Amino acid sequence: MAAAPSRCLLVTGPPGVGKTTLVMRVFETLRGSHPNLSIRGFYTRGVRESGERVGFEVVTVDARSGPLASSKVSSPESVRWPTVGKYKVDVASLESLALPELQVKEETDLFIIDEVGKMELFSSAFFPAVMRVIESNIPVLATIPIPRNGRDIPGVARLRNHPGAAIFTLNTGNRDMMRETIYNQLKCLLQKR
Repeated sequence: MAAAPSRCLLVTGPPGVGKTTLVMRVFETLRGSHPNLSIRGFYTRGVRESGERVGFEVVTVDARSGPLASSKVSSPESVRWPTVGKYKVDVASLESLALPELQVKEETDLFIIDEVGKMELFSSAFFPAVMRVIESNIPVLATIPIPRNGRDIPGVARLRNHPGAAIFTLNTGNRDMMRETIYNQLKCLLQKR
């Protein structure tokens, strides 16, 4: 008897390889082929000014958005915000958009979580919400960063090593094949719901 396909699909790979693009294309294809699906979640996208990345924003699958991190913010409250490289992370904005999307509800067919990374994990409520989603019986498509210098972020390592997780490592040569593989696996999972 074949093992049941994993309900937790984790896409990883180096920065800029196309993890978010893959997730968004799979999401758009599923939306087109299954218009009645109840999909919850969010993705992150870069914010650019004059061609230079100046931050990131959180965008829900229903198109609400807000700041995640910025190299340009200089408000009195941002002095206390955590930083990742040159970016200050707006944890309150992340939580206001992402946490409601990660509430496990019976009618949800699929969760999209892009990404579970260092910036998002500054929220003390984020990782427990992600784990509730992973432990639910609802399929999840999420992205995680690749370990840097052989070291993984503890929360990311926990997801990577979760017994129900299937890891898809993306590179420039396998993106199209991976997108098709992930789409087909999710389509199979969603037909069983």
